[in-house]
Amino acid sequence: MIVERAYAHVDSYDEGTWPWSLPCVRGLLKDGLRFTAPVTFLVGENGSGKSTLVEALAEGFGLDPWGGSHDWRYASRRRKSMLGERIRFDAAPRGRRMLSSWSARKGFFLRAETAMDALDREGYEPDSVSHGEGFLAAFRGAFLEPGLYVMDEPEAALSFSSCLELLGHVHHLAENGGQVVCATHSPLLTALPGADIVEVGEHGLRRVEWQELALVDHWRRYLDNPQAYLRHILG
Repeated sequence: MIVERAYAHVDSYDEGTWPWSLPCVRGLLKDGLRFTAPVTFLVGENGSGKSTLVEALAEGFGLDPWGGSHDWRYASRRRKSMLGERIRFDAAPRGRRMLSSWSARKGFFLRAETAMDALDREGYEPDSVSHGEGFLAAFRGAFLEPGLYVMDEPEAALSFSSCLELLGHVHHLAENGGQVVCATHSPLLTALPGADIVEVGEHGLRRVEWQELALVDHWRRYLDNPQAYLRHILG
């Protein structure tokens, strides 16, 4: 483990304005987010705030919020986010040196929208491979050392078999001392044994078991009987 808890403090805020309007952000301000396993998945509907959370966590750790490692911090010239600049961490023993020394900090932020640009800046020549292969290339070449690795919906570019390969990389990274925080819609990824799953929604943040996830139930029902869903969509 690299970090054991993320939290943020704000003296005052307007609940009607973003990002404070998101229940998960208010939950972070109130109780923080504890990490109890080397791999944590954040799961929720579009608009629930899971991407906002992972971006803020990456920025708080010093990773480029546009995507990339700490060596490319703010390469995109983006302004610091209101939440990201307030994120603080309680570090595990392995992570204390990283948080106290910029040169010792290791990690990567992989986001679906900017992955190819980030990989290009990191020297992985993504133009020579498919989008999905670019994601996997990052794991083969950049996700190796103990550090904090943050991902936002990596399954967006991947086939079923590539998702399985990604899952294997995440497992080995965690076994070798890395910590992963991943926002996802994938029932395949969240099935990783031993992973912690945090559901993001109107309730804020809560831990759930894989079999209790709404996305797992919906995928199971859909694959068993697609027409039960499609008749409502196609009229």
